[in-house]
Amino acid sequence: MSIDPGWLFVSIIVSGIGGGLFLYGKKQSRWPQLVAGLVLMVYTYFISSIVLMIVIAVAIIAALWWVTRHGW
Repeated sequence: MSIDPGWLFVSIIVSGIGGGLFLYGKKQSRWPQLVAGLVLMVYTYFISSIVLMIVIAVAIIAALWWVTRHGW
C-alpha cells in the first residue's frame, strides 16, 4: 500500500485545523467547535480522495459557521 503525498499533506492540514477547533471548544466549553474539531480529525482516515476530503472539510466548517452564527 502506497500513501499519496498530496493526500497525506491535506489530511495533516485538515486534522490540524480539527485539533485546534477541538482544543478551543474544550477550553471554552463550546460544543459546536468541539464536535466539528473531532469530526475533522477523524473523518480523514476514511476518505481516500483528496478532492472529497477538501469538500467535506469545507462543508463541516461552513456548517460550524452557520451554527455559531445562529446562536449556538
